[in-house]
Amino acid sequence: MHVAVQAPEVLTASKVKLCYGATVAVDDASLSVRRGEVIAITGQSGSGKSSLLYCLAGVLPVSAGEVWFEGSLLEELDDEELCALRRERFGFVFQYGELLPELTVEENTALPLRLAGRRKGEALALAGDVLRRLGLDSVRDRRPSQVSGGQSQRVAVARALIHRPGVVFADEPTGSLDSANANTVLEEFLMLARAQGTAVVLVTHDKAVAARADTRYVMSDGVLVREVDS
Repeated sequence: MHVAVQAPEVLTASKVKLCYGATVAVDDASLSVRRGEVIAITGQSGSGKSSLLYCLAGVLPVSAGEVWFEGSLLEELDDEELCALRRERFGFVFQYGELLPELTVEENTALPLRLAGRRKGEALALAGDVLRRLGLDSVRDRRPSQVSGGQSQRVAVARALIHRPGVVFADEPTGSLDSANANTVLEEFLMLARAQGTAVVLVTHDKAVAARADTRYVMSDGVLVREVDS
């Protein structure tokens, strides 16, 4: 267990339900995430784990239940407030990085700071520092198409963490990588997140990836169950 049990909760979900018409994708899911804690949600494709992730991030509105982040009920926030929350306090890492092809590695990394109003020079300087910590200084001026898959995903990690968000939502962040690159990216991702006190909600089908988390959940047919260490 890497996170102190007395660390404050930053994200809480209570009896969250998500329906697509008559189909129940998420059924009364509850969890909480503390500052600096890494939780993993595993399950088969179609089990509802990604749907739950996007409910927690305020991307999908819940059909029932509540999601709280740092004292704010997401359901009570208007679109502008939700956008600001996702821009300033949340980070996102996706399976294929989703970097902007027209920007350099350094510019992609700095993007959250620029969107938050930081000056270009300051944002790029901070981006350069994070890239050096992830061993990416030599590719900072390249476009995403000019770097490897592993490097691209590490850039996505840098972008997600550069503004020190309260929580990062990661949807299969190593799913597109071979095992060697996956291990490297995951190690650097979790090390940097824990070092700066950022919570991580990680969705994965890979049990080896989930084993690196502090707390693990399994999802099946929309039902979320916490794993108990044996």
